Amino acid sequence: MRKIKYYYNTHTLRFEKLEKPLRVRLLQVFGFIAASIVTGIIIFAIAFQYIDSPKEKLLRQQNEDLKDGYAVIEERIKQLELKMGEITNRDNTVYRSIFEADPIADSARVKDMEQKKEVQLVQRMGSTNLVNTIIDQLNNLSLRIAYQDKSFNELIEMVNNKAKLLAAIPAIQPISNKQLSRIASGFGFRIDPIYKTRKSHMGLDFAAPSGTPIYATADGIVKFSGFSTGGYGNHVIINHGFGYETLYGHMVRVGATQGQQVKRGQVIGYVGSTGKSTGPHLHYEVHKSGVQLDPINFFYNDLTPAQFDRLLKMAAANNQSLD
Repeated sequence: MRKIKYYYNTHTLRFEKLEKPLRVRLLQVFGFIAASIVTGIIIFAIAFQYIDSPKEKLLRQQNEDLKDGYAVIEERIKQLELKMGEITNRDNTVYRSIFEADPIADSARVKDMEQKKEVQLVQRMGSTNLVNTIIDQLNNLSLRIAYQDKSFNELIEMVNNKAKLLAAIPAIQPISNKQLSRIASGFGFRIDPIYKTRKSHMGLDFAAPSGTPIYATADGIVKFSGFSTGGYGNHVIINHGFGYETLYGHMVRVGATQGQQVKRGQVIGYVGSTGKSTGPHLHYEVHKSGVQLDPINFFYNDLTPAQFDRLLKMAAANNQSLD
């Protein structure tokens, strides 16, 4: 039952029924509704801020699981990168050094594989930073592994060609020198026999009677055979492959023709004194990839350690060359 309210009217000096105007009642209703709405919004905002919905709880848990999984993957990638670094270092410093092959820079390993279609496919797989980071790391490893596989295939080919490589390395003395008495001048700066000044002498001089046989020090193909005005006189140049070349100068007579295939120990000419020479001798040079090397380091096939040491001391004498 509705409660009726009264008030005392001082003008009429009696109690009268209290009735609210419609406008006041409407304002009270609207005020109550507005207060309810504002209160509801505040409660909802607080609940949304601090209380997760079931869906949010599920997403939050999935996010935590992804983070844990990423940490495991990242650790595994680091281990793989360390292993890849060890393999790369072993490839460059051990395997390729055995076959005297140039090391491969890691940047070249990656650059050479950038055109692979597999990489382009993998790069389209993800869009978030987390996934992209994993993909970038896996791409890098994939490229390095693919190039390493290519490198190992090259090494397998080098292994198969090892016999050819060994046959191509100059490994004997170019003339018979059992008594180790024929080295007249070594590699380096020596006194020029004509100008009497110190000049670079890029080979070994073997003193021997005119007509002494000269031998190819490794297998190869004769690149040049004949006379030149450059100072070597009658001389032969042999291309052994794998970057190796040898030169035999001042021959009295050439015994090999250009384009001829020769074997180690085969006679290719005879000692003489043609060109810029002050007496019968053989001027012998070893080149690797265009660089002139000291031939004394290539006599390991026919010398004992003691003989090599003796020959080394003789070649080091700072004397006058014969050419």
